[in-house]
Amino acid sequence: MLEPAQRTEAADVLWSAQRDRIPVDPLTTTYPAIDATDAYEIQLINIRRQLAEGRTVRGHKVGLSSKVMQQMMGVDEPDYGHLLSDMVLAEETPVGAGRYCYPRIEVEIGYVLGRSLPGEGCTTEDVLAATEYIVPSIELIDSRITDWKIGLADTIADNASSAGVILGSARVRPSDVNPADIAAVLYRGKEEIARGNTSAVLGNPTEAVAWLARKVASYGVRLEAGHVVLPGSCTRAVDVRPGDEFRAEFEGLGSVSVAFDHSTGQHPPEN
Repeated sequence: MLEPAQRTEAADVLWSAQRDRIPVDPLTTTYPAIDATDAYEIQLINIRRQLAEGRTVRGHKVGLSSKVMQQMMGVDEPDYGHLLSDMVLAEETPVGAGRYCYPRIEVEIGYVLGRSLPGEGCTTEDVLAATEYIVPSIELIDSRITDWKIGLADTIADNASSAGVILGSARVRPSDVNPADIAAVLYRGKEEIARGNTSAVLGNPTEAVAWLARKVASYGVRLEAGHVVLPGSCTRAVDVRPGDEFRAEFEGLGSVSVAFDHSTGQHPPEN
């Protein structure tokens, strides 16, 4: 557990890393005593800073929602981060690759809430009843930690490695599709590079949304009407290179695309 001054210091480190696009050493190295509670408090310090600058909360994302990722991180539950107003990116507008340190994309469905969810005790039935529609989405993730060398506390503190989301134009009611069994294929240009199924997300991504509603309730937060919730990726994360164009196609749900311009920043070598 960290002292309050250390939490503030760690938040300052991540704030500068994101602002300057200069990644930093893992917080788990710099602050060996850091735990998940510290990390969520560090995340909230920087979220409050951004809200004070005029951004608004547009939703949340769930991370570590596959058993493989949980085993890799040595945890038994997901984590979460915030989606802010400037993180919702337009499908038709190229994204500046140089705005990020180590950008990657993930393929997932999004739940757009028509009414607020209950907190403690929230069930999958509550989620489906409150969901106005499901959308195809591509999540943009990034790490302000050098070379993605992250532990659990690193990614939580770093807003669950959130960077943005692109929502497709399709709007499908949850009663018209089975959210737990949607096949997805990701293309870079015309080449298929990944495929998966939404069942990879806790067996049913609706479970991830219900978990999130219960989790944030312990911090006095509710998932509100109009929010978008990303439950977790159904494919592996894919590195972004300047100039890349991606398209994700979802069975029975439509597609979503994102293009990146040729600006450069910190980014991984071609793969």
